[in-house]
Amino acid sequence: MEVNFQEIEKKWQKAWEEAKIFQVREEKGKKKFYVLEMFPYPSGTGLHMGHAFNYIIGDVYARFKRMQGYNVLYPMGYDSFGLPAENAAIKQNIHPKEFTEKAIENFIKQQKSLGLSYDWSRMIKTHEPSYYKWDQWIFLQMLKKGLVYRKKALVNWCPECKTALANEQVKNGRCWRHENTEIEIKELEQWFVKITDYAEELYEDIDLLEWPENIKKMQKNWIGKSHGININFKIKGKTWPVFTTRPDTIYGVTFLAISWQHPNLFEIVTKKQKKEVEKFLKKIKSTSQKEIALMEKEGVFTGSFATNPLTKEKIPVYVCNFVLAEYGSGIVMCVPAHDQRDFEFAKKYNLPIKIVIQPENKKLNEKEMKEAYTEEGVLVDSGPFTGLQSKEAREKISDFMEEKKIGKRVVQFRLKDWLISRQRYWGTPIPVIHCKNCGIIPVPEKELPVVLPEKVVFGKGNPLETAKEWLKVKCPKCKKEAKRETDTMDTFVNSSWYFLRYCDPKNDKKIFDKEKVKYWMPIDQYIGGAEHACAHLIYFRFYTKFLRDLGLLEIDEPCVKLFNQGMVHKDGSVMSKSRGNVVLPEEVSKKYGIDAARLFLLSMASPDKDIEWTDKGIEGSYRFLLKVWKYFNKVKIGKSSARLESKYNKTVKEVTNDIENFKYNIAIIKLKELFDSFDEEESKEVLEGFLKMFSVFCPHITEELWHKWNNTFISIEKWPEWKEEKINQQFDEEEKDVEKLIEDINNLVWLLKRKGKTPKKLFVYVLPTDKFYLEFVEKIKKKTNLETFIFLTNDKNKYDPENKAEKAREKKPAIYLE
Repeated sequence: MEVNFQEIEKKWQKAWEEAKIFQVREEKGKKKFYVLEMFPYPSGTGLHMGHAFNYIIGDVYARFKRMQGYNVLYPMGYDSFGLPAENAAIKQNIHPKEFTEKAIENFIKQQKSLGLSYDWSRMIKTHEPSYYKWDQWIFLQMLKKGLVYRKKALVNWCPECKTALANEQVKNGRCWRHENTEIEIKELEQWFVKITDYAEELYEDIDLLEWPENIKKMQKNWIGKSHGININFKIKGKTWPVFTTRPDTIYGVTFLAISWQHPNLFEIVTKKQKKEVEKFLKKIKSTSQKEIALMEKEGVFTGSFATNPLTKEKIPVYVCNFVLAEYGSGIVMCVPAHDQRDFEFAKKYNLPIKIVIQPENKKLNEKEMKEAYTEEGVLVDSGPFTGLQSKEAREKISDFMEEKKIGKRVVQFRLKDWLISRQRYWGTPIPVIHCKNCGIIPVPEKELPVVLPEKVVFGKGNPLETAKEWLKVKCPKCKKEAKRETDTMDTFVNSSWYFLRYCDPKNDKKIFDKEKVKYWMPIDQYIGGAEHACAHLIYFRFYTKFLRDLGLLEIDEPCVKLFNQGMVHKDGSVMSKSRGNVVLPEEVSKKYGIDAARLFLLSMASPDKDIEWTDKGIEGSYRFLLKVWKYFNKVKIGKSSARLESKYNKTVKEVTNDIENFKYNIAIIKLKELFDSFDEEESKEVLEGFLKMFSVFCPHITEELWHKWNNTFISIEKWPEWKEEKINQQFDEEEKDVEKLIEDINNLVWLLKRKGKTPKKLFVYVLPTDKFYLEFVEKIKKKTNLETFIFLTNDKNKYDPENKAEKAREKKPAIYLE
């Protein structure tokens, strides 16, 4: 039977859109459910089936919850600012706005073709002034609260482009546009958001999240809460605090390491070492920040010595490439015997190694050590603290230093303030004005948004610097000539609150209506990649807490549950345009229909696992859909057997639980098993129930089949309910017995074929107490590919040339093959 699945898809996608069945509004008294996938950057190359996988996962869940009676908010929008559009402007001579809007148009078309049940009336695009006006408004609120500030910071700088580069734009230490131009590390005035003010809450609240444990662990490590102590070392007569989490090793310190980015570095560099230090810094500054993190650990002696406050020993101070200026005080104490990084550095630069913690069961020797000893142990050569267990010594030494005022306990976070400045065009303009008389002045809120000028020149530094008329502005305070800020915001700013705007996307008077957000938030199910663990998934938590503190929200966290999807592979690699192994939705729809692709993607494995795209796999799904189509076009409405009703109710119960827990592949297996059990005549309840469950996976074909009997949309029908009293466990046990019989038969066939015999007929002999086997003739025939006959052992007319019936036992039928 020929079926034009593509025609069916278009028909129902148009019908859903015209009837607006997925549009929602707040309904008091109706339970809500907010399903959201991380919104995409609309790349010029569009969607492939690897991308589609993510959206299909979310669509199944949204459809499921909608049918369960929830008021489901399931929106879509576009994270449409960003570097690729600006790169396209330079390479293809097309304005970023034009490039972006064409890409979005294509994305919408492709996403609609997948049968996704979005409420398109709530669509947002972050490059539109109506959206980024509120990015700017939030920035101004943060400025008022002292959460935004400006300071010098290091950037990758291309002297040829005369602009800062993202890490991604630096290739082998050179500019991506000018392959012969080495980039420099340059200090520029940059805008920062003081996310560290929320570090404690961000860290502690991780335990409240129903998120994958690996994501929670990654966030804890990224925020990095450490309990330690700032110890006062004297360098050149001045006190310098040095942070450590291991005060128990203070007697083993043999050098200090100061960050190469430390603002006061040259206060401790001697004249004699100045040239060496400058040479070292120049080497670092011609390397991208990303590459610095991967470099071998290196350093240079500053010429200065520090005095250990407990031992009074003089120890050298090195400037190093592995210490972050933002970590602790920007200076760390180094104990080679008990820290692996320090051990390797000491070996490289021939610095002393001094053991101050010995393990319980053996004695370490500095000369024989191949690596640092980093475990707990007993203190040695540690003055009055010798003999203490290292864990106890940490507290005792900290107490002593605080008492003597040579140290102070502190809680330190690895999390750094968020640098949001970008010296690029295609982003949200930062709403401040630079006035020679008044300094930095915020743009008045009534003048928002500060709209990006369209007439700019690309390829010569920051394009905004070329918008001469846009740059000129009156100072809001003194009314004299001033200049606009030319930095734009990091695009992670746009994605840190977009989920709130979906609740009230067309509000031009305020960021959103508090009551609408109160109704919809928090997100009940968020879906997206694990690669966002330490960026977006931290930033959107921070924004939620900040907006709560402004009195706009009543929640502490943006989402209850998080699901990380797997990746789609083809030919052994992750699907990607650069590898040339992508499959496009348009191609799939034309050949198999999108329902077949949806079914295939979700059948292969649990959706949090990686899957391999194969033509054979999707052809199998296509054939199954043809079977469903053929069956529902000839089935008669009648009565289902008690066995089938039991299986149906058990399937409803289990599939409901499987979808709830994202076990889509298991749910599909059970639906296929139910379908394979259908007879030529089944009850309307069973047939409709099957279509309803199957519709979340394959919405188009089921909508078409549903309309043969009904005038409603299956997509908004009520999810089937199971009747516990109709589930008969005995039927389940009997099915398992049949499966065991089929396995035994296939094993026997395999053995006979090895001996050169190919049986065509199967005879099964069962005890009268096991007559249930008679109901499964067709199933056994189908799964063994043999002409099948089943006899009761007491049947006088049975065909049994070798008296096999005598060997039949309870639940163990006898088998004869010929």
